Parts: sequence; structure tokens; C-alpha cells
Amino acid sequence: MTTFLTYTILGLVLGAVYSIAASGLVLTYNTSGIFNFAHGAQAMFGTFLYWQFQQWGWPVWLALVAVIGVVGPAMGAALHAVIMKGLRGTADVTKIIVTVSVLLGTVYLAQWVWDPDQARTVDMFFGTGAKVSLGGVEVRYHEIVCLVAAVAIAAGLRVLFTRTRAGVVMRGSVDDPDLLRLNGHDPERAAMLSWALGSTLAVTAGVLIVPISGGALDANHLTLLVIDAFAAAMFGRLRSIPRTFAGAMVLGLAANYVLAYLPSAGTFTGNLRVSLPMIILFVVLVVLPQDRLRGAAVRTRERYRPPTVRSAAVWGAVLVAGVYLYSLLLSDAGVTTLALGMTFAIIALSLTVLTGYAGELNLAPLAFGAVATVVAFHFGVQGSGLAARLNVQGVLLAVVAAALAGGLVALPALRLRGLYLALATLAFGEFLSNMVLRDTTEHELLGMRFTLFPDGSLVVPPLKAGPLDLRNGTSSLMTATVLFALIGIGLAALRGSGYGRRLAAMKDSPAATAMLGQNLVRLKLSVFMISAAIAGLGGVLMASASGTVSQENFTFVGSLGLLMLVVVAGIGYISGALVGGLMAGAGSAVLVATFNDLALAHEGMANVYTLLGHLVLVLTALVGMGVGRNPSGFVHDIADGYRRMRDGARPVLYGGGAVGAVLYVLAVTGVIGAWTFGIAALCVAMFLPLAGDMYRAEGRVRRTPPELAGVDEPYTDELRTELDRALGLPAAHRPARLAPALRGEANAPA
Repeated sequence: MTTFLTYTILGLVLGAVYSIAASGLVLTYNTSGIFNFAHGAQAMFGTFLYWQFQQWGWPVWLALVAVIGVVGPAMGAALHAVIMKGLRGTADVTKIIVTVSVLLGTVYLAQWVWDPDQARTVDMFFGTGAKVSLGGVEVRYHEIVCLVAAVAIAAGLRVLFTRTRAGVVMRGSVDDPDLLRLNGHDPERAAMLSWALGSTLAVTAGVLIVPISGGALDANHLTLLVIDAFAAAMFGRLRSIPRTFAGAMVLGLAANYVLAYLPSAGTFTGNLRVSLPMIILFVVLVVLPQDRLRGAAVRTRERYRPPTVRSAAVWGAVLVAGVYLYSLLLSDAGVTTLALGMTFAIIALSLTVLTGYAGELNLAPLAFGAVATVVAFHFGVQGSGLAARLNVQGVLLAVVAAALAGGLVALPALRLRGLYLALATLAFGEFLSNMVLRDTTEHELLGMRFTLFPDGSLVVPPLKAGPLDLRNGTSSLMTATVLFALIGIGLAALRGSGYGRRLAAMKDSPAATAMLGQNLVRLKLSVFMISAAIAGLGGVLMASASGTVSQENFTFVGSLGLLMLVVVAGIGYISGALVGGLMAGAGSAVLVATFNDLALAHEGMANVYTLLGHLVLVLTALVGMGVGRNPSGFVHDIADGYRRMRDGARPVLYGGGAVGAVLYVLAVTGVIGAWTFGIAALCVAMFLPLAGDMYRAEGRVRRTPPELAGVDEPYTDELRTELDRALGLPAAHRPARLAPALRGEANAPA
């Protein structure tokens, strides 16, 4: 009985902290319509500051007042003012990515300021010796504070939402901000207040939970610990504070009962304890009733221009040729790094078809790559030692297994949409990472003994198919590049087919698509399986290029980082997947490694180079935070810039090509290094459209905005063709020259 009471009280205390964290999520979602994935990172950062204030000699009460009364509200208000209020009218994936970027940026910043290798602890309030005895169970004062605070906060938020004018205004700020303005209220001020309160609750949860979980401060661990509260928030469907409180208590009790009553031998119980919040999250998402299908198309600010099969084939050939020419400049290590980046680009293509084309969300693409890697390791490796090779049959089986895993995950979640579907895939990714990829125990099935992840890692040898042996770095790179090009051409053909148009219709309006006789279940299931198969292929190639992979290669944080970079580049574009994948798999790693090497080689400048290495990671996250201002991605803007140069600044375009050729000659002759050439060529490619716009301005070549075309000049066939081009519609023909009025010529007819 004592054991039961002990674990019950500990479960209630843990549930109380989950309740505080989940209440902050419910508060911000109800008043802004944004699910704050950075909630755990805010809790982490506030807790680190709480520890830092005490290191400066501040008393505990003053440090507590500073982080809960000042830092928490200021952090939430600043987030809303600078970032969140600009997300109105954007798609769900954009809102998610912005908060994910805040999460990653906050974690990178904390690891920069506070060395992760240094041990830090946070003590309980009043000390560990301050406790009372209840029914033979010792309860510390800190735990009593957690319980009292959770009950008080739940009751206070319930009163705020239902009995106060401020609470009604907060809810109205997301339901109908225009109507709220007509009644004399400022919806942005109400939303800012809610974000300040939500951030305060996050910081409070972080300060309370660290001493309970062991007292050690770790940025990644603490962030994930508060993310476990997502399950409690979903108990109340992000609306009800009482149900959120009840769900948090169930979550805390279940986690502690697992430790108390399941066998402690092996790794199963510990893995289940860590995975339990995500398991409960997935079950809750599937069981709870969902909102009805929306009846009208959702108009967002994202605009994508799907490529034709012909243009995709041409650019695919250009990509293969360009990568081959660039590989001639690289060392063996550089070729391997670029090959790794290309495999990430293949995984990123799974997001293009699923999210860019179909509008469905997947926050764990690397999880399907992990499924394929495990299958390929166990069923596709022949030989041993240096003679070991991965065969084609194993790769095909791995891709099929990933597709089936995608179908199994999608099947119970088929009725989920938007945020709920994103959270379901997040739960699957965390479950796989904690239960499968941490399983180092030997199992026996049908007389066979096996271990899913022996010694916590998998050694995946290179693929060998006939004369093709990917042990050679250049062969591995070119194979990944050719596969990316072929898959990209296939996706372009899919987008232009009837199936692709049905996916686009489902993205715009599921209800209208169903009304027209389309089977939404079949569409969702098929696109999930296609996406998972592509991610599985990329995962196997990534593991083969790396040689050895572990659980850290497939974490959900890595999946979120990949998704963030693809959205920043342009998730609706095949080129967006290429750029985002290369940045995730090679770009940041190369820059950070370069600065670290420079720091070791130049001791006098070590601090400067270390600073630049940290800035690379933080600035990457800052780019993601700005995606709300350009939800279509920067590839969209660059492509439009090149189209403008083609129409009116061809000399600049030819000049850019000449500069690229000169840079390549300098790299071939050894005047500049390979990575210097790569960075310089990338800068030229990105800034060339700006030079083209300057050239057009100097030449007095201007274009009438599309929304004003046809107002002051006759509506001609040339004008119609130009408007079709601006809107991304297929044109039957392209005139030999633009309408004079659109070109802005001085002698244009009035």
C-alpha cells in the first residue's frame, strides 16, 4: 500500500506540472489560433535564467520573481509582437514551422550561452529535507507547491475564460478579430496578453519540473520534458481547462505506475515510461471527435508554381551535370558530405508531395527513414567486415516497409487534419525513437534471435548492384543525385496528372472534394504511403552514406529542422526540397565544422570563429522565424527574379553565367578552394535577380502591377498572356514581345 501511495503522490505532482505547462498551450491557442511548439523551449530558457540568477548570488525568491514575473511575460509578449501576429492568413504548416524555428533557435541559443558539457542542478524549494508525512509517505514542500499551483492556475484560467471580460476578448481575438474591433477592443493587445501569460506558465512549469525529474539542467532534455504536456493539452482539445487538468493527472499517474509495477529488467520499462506521453497523445488524437470538414477553400498567402514534366526533366539534367562538375573539385570527405546532403534532399521530397501538393502534415519524416534503415540492415546486408554490401532486394524491401509503416500510421489518423495530424505524426516519431531505436535487448521470434538496434547503432554498408558499387564516394553522390532528379520528374508528372489535381483539390477544400465523389480516405492513404516510401529510400541512402547511424540520426528534432528548412526554401517546389535538404544535411554542418577547424588552427581568433559557428545555427532558426513574411519560400522569389531577367535583363543573366564559368576555372586551377567556389557561386545565383532588377530600373524598364493591368490600357491578348504568366496559369502561347503598356515604354498608347 505504501508503494501505491508513494507513486500516486509522485504521479499527481508530475501531473500538476504537466497541467501548468498544458494550460499555457491552451491559453495561447485559444487566443491566437497558434499551437506553440516552442512552449518547452521557453520553459527551458526561463529555467536556465533562474539557475543563472542564483549563480549571481540572488536569493531564490528574487530569482523566482524575476523569471516568472518579468522574463516569462516579456518573452511571450515579444514573441507575439515580433513574430506571431504576422501569421494571420498563413497555412497550418507555416504557423507550425515558425514556432518550431523559435524552439530550435532558443535551444541553440541556450547551448551557446550555457556550455552543455557543464553540469548544472536546480534545488527544490525549501530544500530536499523540508517535507511532511502523509499516510506514511513523505511529501516534500516543493511537491506541495506544485499541486497547489496547478489547482490555483486551473481554477484561475477557468474563471478568466468564462467569467471575465478580458477572457472573452482573448477568445474573440482569434474567433472574429474584425468584430472585436467594431466593439472597441484591440485583438492584437488581447493576443499579446495571452502570449505573455502562456509564456509565464511555461517558465513556471520548467522551474517546478526540473527538481522533480532529477535537478539536472539540459537544454534538449528539458525542452522535450515539457513537450510531453502536449498530450494533456489534447485531452481538453485545446479548449477546456478542466479536461486539460484531468488529462495531465492521468498522464502523470500512468507514467509513475509504469515504473512501479512493470518489470525493471531490460530496457522495455524505461523506454515505455519515456514514450508513454506520446502514446497517449496518439490515442487521444485518434479517439476524440474531430471538427467537421471545412466547406470552403481556405485562402492563404502561399503561392506555388508547379513545374511541367519537360522543365523538370531539363533542370534534372542540369542538376546532375552541375553536381558532377562540382564533385571534380571536392576532396573525398567533401564528396561524402555532399552525398549526405543529397540523401536529405530525397527525404525532403517526401514533404513536397505530402505537404506541398496534398496539404497533409508530417512532423517525423526521418522516422520513416529509420524504419527503412532497420529493415535494410536486417534483411539486405550480405557479407561481413569490409566485404559487406547492401543489396538491391534489401533496399526495395526497406522502401516497401516504410510505405506500409506510412499506411499504418495514416490509417487511424485519416480523419485528422491540420494540427491534429501533425501532432499524430510527431507522436509516432517520438514513439519510434524511444521504443524502437533504443531497443538494444535481444529478442526471440519463431526460433530466431535478433536485436533491433544492436549496441545502439547500425552499421549500414554501401549498396552494390551489378557493376555499381557505392563504396566509391563519387558513385554514391551521383546515384543519389540521379535518384533525386528521377523522383523529382516523377513528382512533376504526378502533380500534373488527374491524381495530382485531386490532391490539390483536397488541399484546398476537403468537403468540396468529397462532395464531387472523391474518396478522401484513399487519397490520404495513398499520398502518405508515397511520401513514406520516398522518405524510406532517402533514409537508407543516408545511412549508407554515413556508414553508421544511431538513434540521434532520426530524432524528431532533426525532422523538425529538415521540415523548417524545406518550408523556408519552398515546400511546394522540387527545388525547395533540394535546397532545404542540402542545407539540413550538409550546409549547416559544413559551416560549423569549418569554423571549428579555423578556431583550432588559429588560437588568437578562436573566440571569433567559435562565435561564428554558434551564429550559423542561431541564424538558421531566425530564417525560419521569418517564413511568415514569405510563406511561399525564397525559391519562389528567386525563380520570379530569373523570369524577370529573362523578359528584360538578359545581359545580366548572361553576365552571371560568365562569372560562374570564371569561378569554376579558378577552382579547377586551384586558385580558390572548392567550398569557396560553392559559396561564391551560391551568392551569385541568389543576388543575380537583384542585379537584374537594378538593371531594369536603370533602363527604365518597368512593369505595371498585375492588379492594375487592364485598367488604363486595352485588355489585349498580350496582356492576358502576361496575366496568366503572373498568376502561374498555363498559357496557350507566349507573344513575341510584351504589351507596350506592361513594358512601361514611353510611347505606349494611353
